[in-house]
Amino acid sequence: MRLSSKVENAMKEKGIDIGLSAGILEKYNRGEYDHFVPVLVAGIPEIDGRTIIDVTGDIEETITLDAAQKRIDELGISIDLAKIGEVSGKEIRFDCKALRRLGVLLYPLLSYGILNGGSASSYVDYKKNHDFNETLFDICREEFEAVAEVSREKAKGITPAFINENKEHGPSFLELKMRMLLIEALRYQEYTGKKAAVLRPMFQMTSVYNNSQIEEAYGTYKKGGYLEPLIQETGIDITDVATGIQPMLSAFSHSSMGRPKTFFTGANGKPDSPLPMPGGHGQNFIVLKDIYKRLYREGKRFVCLGNVDNLGFTVDPRCLALLALRDKSAGFDFAFKTRVDNKGGVLIVDQNGKLNCADIGAAVSKEAIEKIEREGKKILFNCATGLFNLSFLVSHLDDIIKNLPVRFTDQDKDAGRYSQAEQVTWEVIGLIDDLLIFGVDKYERFLAAKLLLEGLMTSGVGMGHPDYPEDEEPSKDLKSIAGRLNRGLHRLLENAYGLKKEGMRWVPASIEEIKSGMRRSP
Repeated sequence: MRLSSKVENAMKEKGIDIGLSAGILEKYNRGEYDHFVPVLVAGIPEIDGRTIIDVTGDIEETITLDAAQKRIDELGISIDLAKIGEVSGKEIRFDCKALRRLGVLLYPLLSYGILNGGSASSYVDYKKNHDFNETLFDICREEFEAVAEVSREKAKGITPAFINENKEHGPSFLELKMRMLLIEALRYQEYTGKKAAVLRPMFQMTSVYNNSQIEEAYGTYKKGGYLEPLIQETGIDITDVATGIQPMLSAFSHSSMGRPKTFFTGANGKPDSPLPMPGGHGQNFIVLKDIYKRLYREGKRFVCLGNVDNLGFTVDPRCLALLALRDKSAGFDFAFKTRVDNKGGVLIVDQNGKLNCADIGAAVSKEAIEKIEREGKKILFNCATGLFNLSFLVSHLDDIIKNLPVRFTDQDKDAGRYSQAEQVTWEVIGLIDDLLIFGVDKYERFLAAKLLLEGLMTSGVGMGHPDYPEDEEPSKDLKSIAGRLNRGLHRLLENAYGLKKEGMRWVPASIEEIKSGMRRSP
């Protein structure tokens, strides 16, 4: 399809990757996406201890010593497992403490990656938040408006991650994640006595719209009280981040227009006006392809990958140890679904008999999910957190890029009637045979906020109000859910993020206080 010079120039101005968009359009019209049929729910899997593992308590792993040592040696790192686990005959047993220590020793092989979303516009959208729960919105209105004011048009990752009891805004999502990585690097250094630059480089996917904002914020974070002392102590500049910049795709014609599908160029009723759309986080396998390969060349063997807005997306050394000992291709966090988990994916057995992640809305309807819940079945909800064996990922990148479903969804909004193409990162689960699913505690590992009102719930805003929404059905009891979210936030702030509470606000703990905590809980 030839573009007029006006449309082409408008696409360039709006950050649309014309070549990538045209390629998707051509493949669609040739029928190359026709085999991406909707994911059908053939069953709901349960914890089995083999592939789907409950890691909410004290987990352990028993394996033959020779097999375990061989797997660790093949990673190119020198660790004597007999000094960590309990050897009995030909077997070695790792209790929870031993798994944690082994995972920490594997930190030099791990890099942590963040999928930055777009701007916070949808996150702070008045109508979306109001429609979530009108009563709760009215209770939190003052705090909502204050956060929305400082967040609009900003990248979501650089907006406040939580609100203090005194209504003071906390640090951003990205600043907290960097602090967590520095604390884990310090843990490795304290445990080994080596001043190594582990868990670095952090890597990320930004977009053409928010990359410069995020880059500028990192310069400020480097000198701030949350990071600067830890940077000095560890010798690691965690703000030096490997970055892949995601382009925008063009919106396409609505499916009611039939084939051939064309570019949508009438945004808001104006001629020659294309509409830029994100292509989904599944594009990370294209955007970060060179970074994944570079990390492998530099000696990394594992990567974490998760969304910027999940405060529970922290490094879990136990899961890293399990993935290494079992020599699996990847592991993914899933937690039991609650009332507020309405956007994202759920774990299913698909029509091909494989574990898969079905994205609510794009791949499986909300009605289908509600039907399953009415039947009394518990659904494991995707925490949007992946741990990949980098050797597997690098060698299968081209296949993943080719086979990760591209899904077209029709939209009818103020800009017009159009369709958009998206790839969902976590549908990669359906492409991997040799994987682990980690059953986690939502209130430890999935404190996500797709809407600001969810973030205010987690922060405990309005909890003492007499009209705070309650319900006899636990899954719909927002007050009870908010209480658990808030307690989970407090545990994370104190343990993973190294903060301490002074009065009604959270402040950075000192280096010595952090080290003291490590000595108490090695």
